[in-house]
Amino acid sequence: MKARVIYNPTSGKELLKKNLPDILDILENAGYEASAFATKPEPDSAEKEARRAALAGFDLIVAAGGDGTINQVVNGIAPLENRPKMGIIPGGTTNDYARALKVPRDNILNAARVIAKGQTVKMDIGKANDTYFINIGAGGYLTELTYEVPSQLKSVFGYLAYLVKGAEMLPRVKPINMRLVYDDGEYEGKASMFFLGLTNSVGGFETIAPNAQLDDGKFSLIVVKTANMLEIMHLIALMLNGGRHVNDSRILYTKTSKLYAEALDEDVRMMINLDGEYGGDAPMTFQNLHQHIEMFADVDAIPDEAVTGEVEELKEASDAFIKEVEHLTDEDIDGDGHIS
Repeated sequence: MKARVIYNPTSGKELLKKNLPDILDILENAGYEASAFATKPEPDSAEKEARRAALAGFDLIVAAGGDGTINQVVNGIAPLENRPKMGIIPGGTTNDYARALKVPRDNILNAARVIAKGQTVKMDIGKANDTYFINIGAGGYLTELTYEVPSQLKSVFGYLAYLVKGAEMLPRVKPINMRLVYDDGEYEGKASMFFLGLTNSVGGFETIAPNAQLDDGKFSLIVVKTANMLEIMHLIALMLNGGRHVNDSRILYTKTSKLYAEALDEDVRMMINLDGEYGGDAPMTFQNLHQHIEMFADVDAIPDEAVTGEVEELKEASDAFIKEVEHLTDEDIDGDGHIS
């Protein structure tokens, strides 16, 4: 069997590059004839190499890097009729996909050993018009948060950066008049965001889509109907406190295999976020490709050992946020939407 490791040489403080010989050795001992390709600065470098390797008959493609590298590899092989198996070795910041598959995020070689272990899951993949995504598809002003968190801030603080930047952005959130058509119905009205999730991990948080399954052929659809700052803060607190936001009347939460999304006002642009990056403008049709790519994962669900200190920091920040929001009223927010 042949394996191709597609790695980002600058990801993870260049640790992937430094550990590459050991990664190849682990794959060789698992029965693969292993080789590597370093991504280049040119656009879609990983996507082009993944497609080339798949068409050349490689049995396994390993995406080594952040979620962006994984997304590119998926876009390279997802359109093909014969798709190789995929493995992932995390080297980015939040590494949502690794978190969902229980692949270690703090030890590159242990991540490679998950591939050698030989356990796989046939993963659902999202398709938005002609682009594929692995974790989220979303639209609305709230999704602009992902674009505006500087990469350096994400690298240093991980998902705590999303809380900090989110608090700054909330006063600017406005509703968009949108139409969403899904399996069991249609939503037409104002909303600050719609969100489609393929896994339960988004930006490091595992409670946004608490009932998400990896291979059921369904997206988790969440529509945030309100744009009121105080109400959004309360919803965030409910999300942090066990994912209870999905039961709130200001949230539409359902499962769907497809979604059509459009902005109803001609002069309003609704940008679409695919896996944390700009993916085009609505109108857009989303489709869940059921069990489309076979991914190596720790199916035994061994507890994730990564960034234990980061988890404790998140819990402390979440508890403090919940405590503060519980006592907020409209009188605590000034005319500009800031907390007084």
